[in-house]
Amino acid sequence: MANTSLPDGEPQWNSKPQLRLPGWAEPVMVASILFGSMVLTRRHGYKIFDRRRNTYGLLSEEPDSARSSDDLLARDYMIGSGRDSDVDSMSTSKYPPKKRRCCGTNLLTPNTSRFRDYYHSRILQKFPFLIEMFYWIVTYAFYRCTKILSQAMFSKMGIWDVAQDHGLAILEFEEFSWMSFLWPVREQDVQKWFLNGHGTLLTILNRSYALIHIPGTVGFIAFWYYVAPSHTTFATVRRTMTLTNLFAFCIFILYPCMPPRLLPPEYGFLDSVGRNNAQSVWMQGNYVNSLAAMPSMHFGYSFCIGVTLIYHSGLFRRNLETGEKRKNKFWTLFYVFLGVAYPLYILITIVATANHYYLDAFVAFFVAIAAYLCNRIFLILLPVEDLLFWCLRLEKPIPTTGDRFRRRTSRS
Repeated sequence: MANTSLPDGEPQWNSKPQLRLPGWAEPVMVASILFGSMVLTRRHGYKIFDRRRNTYGLLSEEPDSARSSDDLLARDYMIGSGRDSDVDSMSTSKYPPKKRRCCGTNLLTPNTSRFRDYYHSRILQKFPFLIEMFYWIVTYAFYRCTKILSQAMFSKMGIWDVAQDHGLAILEFEEFSWMSFLWPVREQDVQKWFLNGHGTLLTILNRSYALIHIPGTVGFIAFWYYVAPSHTTFATVRRTMTLTNLFAFCIFILYPCMPPRLLPPEYGFLDSVGRNNAQSVWMQGNYVNSLAAMPSMHFGYSFCIGVTLIYHSGLFRRNLETGEKRKNKFWTLFYVFLGVAYPLYILITIVATANHYYLDAFVAFFVAIAAYLCNRIFLILLPVEDLLFWCLRLEKPIPTTGDRFRRRTSRS
């Protein structure tokens, strides 16, 4: 066990448990955000039950045109590679195979455009945001597995004791290592400041910790899907956040870490979230990994969101994407302020509520940067996705991200 100095014991807080949200409140909140986003980002002018109209709104097909966005990408790739003969064969074939590049090898995968008139394909074409919902459900399922895998790995040593030792080792590192100058104020002192005379603020932070992470992140994904200037820009952020998740999940499994609030009372932390009845419904149940403090996904997400908002402001971009216009000074400063303030607010929240150590946020910062640099690794899964859509007899929908910019450009 780490030899870190002990504070005076568990701090006292006279706060009474607050009114607890009913178990259905958060799921209804998230479902409302998703449903609203699905409607907001729907494809205008496209009718699910009118199969006589073979148009996707953005793409009006000609007899020899590509039959999906993937076909268009394959054409561009072949032309850029000087493979005109392949382009000709694509034009003469009714359902030409998709060409994917994976690990330096060209792969041909089934063309699912033959399924475009199936009703479940048409529903996806009308509401393409459903695909994003599917991606995040898969990611959440992976998170649920981290507790099982971590327990299996440390079953002989006892995962609780291992996680506690890791948490104490982090406290010792923050206090005695050469990097201690980065954290001049201890986590215990931050929480005590809120406990002594600022309890109302701490109650607000407790609620924020519970409610912002899942509903807030889902809301941001919906917002960015709608306002991003192109799907390429949106997908970069989505892949970065997803890879941040997966990197963090690997650390959760290999390095279980007890959050400060679960340490023995003599280390000076109080479980204010539990005291306030502010636990999120998403953080309860047998598959929730309560020993996953390192790294902080709350901060990792907030950092990704903050950087995206600053990018969206356009302040530090010399050239804008097609259809974008410079925002006025108010909106530019608003997005910059929000992009800086949101990660700082989350950092204060996770420390004041004793859910994370400083080092958790520090590591999450680098995990997010690594995820951004490596985000295109997910493109190697495109052949698998093609096969999945083939098995489900679905055509992958054309995203509506950037539609409003294209409509603006066409009107000008």
